[in-house]
Amino acid sequence: MNNAELAETLVNEHGMTKPAARKIVDDVLAAIVSAAAKGDEVSLSGFGKFKIKDSPAREGRNPSTGDAIQIAASKKLTFVPAKAVKDALNG
Repeated sequence: MNNAELAETLVNEHGMTKPAARKIVDDVLAAIVSAAAKGDEVSLSGFGKFKIKDSPAREGRNPSTGDAIQIAASKKLTFVPAKAVKDALNG
């Protein structure tokens, strides 16, 4: 499912216009990204949590030459599903 399909679900379930539904989807996703960029954990009750995970700098290999390269430290957004979501996925 992509953003447009998620917006279409809102249109069908709530009788919204397509532009209004798309704006809501985009605004919710932007709010999650904004909170995560600040380092905040985003917890959606019954769905799960979005957390920031730090990846330390490390040494890697260039696959074409085999030379050692330095991979910079970075931050990653991870998702931990709620129990209800895990149960739904695992039957």
